Amino acid sequence: MKKTSRLGRGLNALIPEHTESPAAGNNRISQIQVGLIKANPFQPRLAFDQQALEELKTSIKEKGIIQPLTVRKKNEHYELIAGERRLRAVTQLGIEKVPAYIIEVESKEEMLELAIIENVQREKLNPIEQATAYQRLIDECKLTQEEVAKKIGKERTTITNILRLLKLPEKIQESVKKEEISMGHARALLSIEDPGLQQDIWKKTIRESLSVRKAEQLAKQQNTQSKTIKPAKPKRSVFLQKVEQELRETLGTKVVVHARKEGGSIEVEFYSPEDLNRLIEIFDKLKD
Repeated sequence: MKKTSRLGRGLNALIPEHTESPAAGNNRISQIQVGLIKANPFQPRLAFDQQALEELKTSIKEKGIIQPLTVRKKNEHYELIAGERRLRAVTQLGIEKVPAYIIEVESKEEMLELAIIENVQREKLNPIEQATAYQRLIDECKLTQEEVAKKIGKERTTITNILRLLKLPEKIQESVKKEEISMGHARALLSIEDPGLQQDIWKKTIRESLSVRKAEQLAKQQNTQSKTIKPAKPKRSVFLQKVEQELRETLGTKVVVHARKEGGSIEVEFYSPEDLNRLIEIFDKLKD
């Protein structure tokens, strides 16, 4: 997807500079009929806090809309880019017109990118919503984790850690969304290798209101016990160890050779979409 300078500036695309200047053109604030604004189909927020929405409605009643919405023109109506909560609030209040910036957005990828960046930087998305949003940027906008980190204004390791939450079972992800457990608790659960133990400690964490530190200790303890009761693996042949080592050096990732009496299989690990693409390129070169 072709990137424009608008996306590279992050929130500057949503809050155009020098809006008072006539030269700003369509980036000036306009008063738009609420009924002409359609919801953002790429809204990354999955849940809206009703109490926070009521507080916003009260604020708008008293002071009006301080921060204009951001929209794009589409046929005879407008499509919301940023300001979902404000739009919901004014709709419920029966307000007919709202101030809004009108910007040009050429593709759904740009819509998605702007919507996610705006929500992550301006709104309090829960960790699962953040992880889902980052994954969409990677999958649908073809960004790397490094590019996502730059656009969001976070360290790459932070992005990686948040993305790892999507590896949790759906029930535990829902628990994070509901704030039954924190991201710290979730990271402790991610360290547990056994799915059954993971579920047990998750339930115990909620039931006993365990601290993050206590959850981490339990996870470490369970992993240690789990490893000690595992039967010892049969000793691998020197030949297989050598083959695995050579493949690891060639592919730059973990490789395990599973040998049977006749035949076997080779397991190659990858850790992200870009890592998979890197391996595919290596395999393509090997075919040549």
